[in-house]
Amino acid sequence: PERFNNKTNGVTPRRWLLESNPRLSQLITERVGDKWPTRLDDLKKLLPLKDDSAFRERWQPIKRENKIDLGAHLKRKYGIVTSPDAMFDIQVKRIHEYKRQLLFAFFLVHKYLDIRMNPGKTHVPRVAIFGGKAAPGYGMAKLIIKFINSIAGVIDGDKRVRDLLRVVFMEDYRVSLAQLIVPACDLSEQISTAGTEASGTGCMKFMMNGALTIGTYDGANIE
Repeated sequence: PERFNNKTNGVTPRRWLLESNPRLSQLITERVGDKWPTRLDDLKKLLPLKDDSAFRERWQPIKRENKIDLGAHLKRKYGIVTSPDAMFDIQVKRIHEYKRQLLFAFFLVHKYLDIRMNPGKTHVPRVAIFGGKAAPGYGMAKLIIKFINSIAGVIDGDKRVRDLLRVVFMEDYRVSLAQLIVPACDLSEQISTAGTEASGTGCMKFMMNGALTIGTYDGANIE
């Protein structure tokens, strides 16, 4: 222990909540005061409000409005129309085999086939969003990006499915784009292979903005 110890990267709530999500930030400030951006433990004061219906009724429209903002960008940039009432299921991080964008893509193929083969079943509408950079020489990463876009193309061309499932790969992923994506997320995909996500920080950004995490029991997901 005196020679080997863990260092976990962090993210600043001033960028990833206060600036990125002003609607939610204002609501939090009203209930816990204005010191939380530099004293994040103050967010524990929100715990007693989990059973407060009036608080939840103010929280939920904030998420919906953030989804409307992201949906407007998707329509303007890609011509894709999304519903703010759909689940926004998001994985944005470097494209890498261990981060398992491919696993998420296979899941979406499964969802597509499930909707096609079971039209009478109740399906939750879902907007699946990918984003991330790939290393210039990483051929497999580029094939994964191509595969995701091919899935999106098939779904977009299928009138029987596209109202229930949309897939989008957002190009040129960067901080300013992440600040639009993160506040709109319902489900955060943190599914890296166990033992390889040494110190991911994307999960922290999504958690601070009220997304549910589905993830490997590993690394920063635990912390």
